[in-house]
Amino acid sequence: MSKRKLFILIIGLLISDLGSSQEKVLYKEIDTAKLYLDVYYPSQRDTTKTYPAMVFFFGGGWKGGSIAQFEPHATYFSKRGLVCFLVDYRTFKKYSTTPFDALKDAKTAMRFIRERANLFNIDPLKILAAGGSAGGHLAAACALIPEYNEPTDQGSISPAPNALVLFNPVIDNGPGGFAYDRIGYAYKNFSPLHNIVSGAPPTIMFFGTEDHLVPVETAKYYQMVMEKVGSRCELHLYDGQGHGFFNKNRNFEHYEKTVNATDVFLQSLGYLSQNPVIKIE
Repeated sequence: MSKRKLFILIIGLLISDLGSSQEKVLYKEIDTAKLYLDVYYPSQRDTTKTYPAMVFFFGGGWKGGSIAQFEPHATYFSKRGLVCFLVDYRTFKKYSTTPFDALKDAKTAMRFIRERANLFNIDPLKILAAGGSAGGHLAAACALIPEYNEPTDQGSISPAPNALVLFNPVIDNGPGGFAYDRIGYAYKNFSPLHNIVSGAPPTIMFFGTEDHLVPVETAKYYQMVMEKVGSRCELHLYDGQGHGFFNKNRNFEHYEKTVNATDVFLQSLGYLSQNPVIKIE
């Protein structure tokens, strides 16, 4: 029996083939929502081996957004030898849901992927989470926030990523921070900046110096706190750039620079080999 048939037999979930390198997998049904993962496999996938995984969460203030934001990244890093996942999650515009619901979805996705590591041919101890803006919050919150779990989740399985790649992430939800008007006093159990603890995963962050949603000062303070608890935190700043500067359709130059810096970071963690180098396009 093929691994794909075994996958269908065991988990009983809808899987639609999108070609030899992609799958769409239903990971959660809640209320009227059906939420999927788009999976990108290495082009020369060897089903006898395991690969690191990279899980992407799109931005949009938990109000909107699309998995299309990180399609270029998933395409590139799958060619580099990672199994990549684009996670759809509930947003306000589509489901009238809250940021707290979005975090529950993100954690469900991380647990789903880790629980089925053998079916995706991934190493459960090498699962990266990545995201931009509010999606960066979700990635970091999966690592740092113990609250906001779906009751139907397998609680014994950790949603925490082993490393983080964050593109101008929303890291401060406290007074004066992003979306405090929606988060309120719950920020103490929701804001990554306020929940950094020893053991926080190695992190790389990218910010433009003219980001008016998440100030550079906040990013520098986050880095300082991370280093204070003994966790690695690289901060890359790009002069004159605003929020969302890293998106391919907005600025290819900075998309290329941030992808290249991410590649080097993942090499340093042992998640990627130095060669072969794939052209960023």
